[in-house]
Amino acid sequence: MVGMERAEDAGVYKLTDELAIVQTLDFFTPVVDDPYTFGQVAAANALSDVYAMGGRPLTAMNIVCFPVKTMDMSILRQILAGGLDKLREAGVVLVGGHSVEDQELKYGLSVTGIIHPAKVVLNTGARVGDKLLLTKPLGTGIINTAQKAKVADEGAVSKSIRCMAALNRKASELMMEAEVHACTDVTGFGLLGHACEMIEGADVGIVIYSSSVPLLPETEGYAHMGLIPAGTIRNRDFRLPMIELATEISDERLLILFDAQTSGGLLISVPSPEAGELLEILRREGIDEAAIIGEIVAEPKGKITVK
Repeated sequence: MVGMERAEDAGVYKLTDELAIVQTLDFFTPVVDDPYTFGQVAAANALSDVYAMGGRPLTAMNIVCFPVKTMDMSILRQILAGGLDKLREAGVVLVGGHSVEDQELKYGLSVTGIIHPAKVVLNTGARVGDKLLLTKPLGTGIINTAQKAKVADEGAVSKSIRCMAALNRKASELMMEAEVHACTDVTGFGLLGHACEMIEGADVGIVIYSSSVPLLPETEGYAHMGLIPAGTIRNRDFRLPMIELATEISDERLLILFDAQTSGGLLISVPSPEAGELLEILRREGIDEAAIIGEIVAEPKGKITVK
């Protein structure tokens, strides 16, 4: 049903008229110092693709690259423990995995979930008049860069870690109770990069209200200090032709909207009449920083207007 034709979050294969499987994988180098926390973040990030499709993850397998000659095995044990605990929180069973020796540490998961074939949510399909909801604040890439430079505030780092380690499970379950037209999770391509994927080649456009986008603490300050990940700059340079600025916006603010996220939130397109109710429910269920950040418009087609 869903393969490599488009930049979807996961693949979907129909087994019966009532059942399809959702498959994805993701792994990366450490984004935090603590091994256990890294395992939790990596697991939450991998599971997120299934949640973005509206699916329920069931099983997972570890993907490990580990420098056995230069790093103590206790570090790997802590990473795997963090990942396993996050899977247990999600109700997902670890069924195996594979490891290789590598000079650079990497960890992640392949994940298999299920969904009814008629309920698959794609990142395309947004309709004119829809509102866009974002369920997590932006800034993890910039804060991680500030931490590497040893200038990050402990409070900002702590909140960023909690944000990255938080599952998108509840947000996914709640959106599936509404009339969802499209959804994606905001990860490496940044908010605007993933929003571009939602409308690329489509007959609709997007307006993003930049002042309504929730940010992690200190994100703007670190951006003004030039603590921008290389991936964020690549995101901007690649997708800038699809962006129109309807108001004066600083280079730093634009870069934040392109900031490469790790385990970011869901970007959900829902009919305007349902958007307020879904936002209220999300916040009531503990997704406190969820916000309506934009809308789907008829013109200009295939463009994102930042206001």
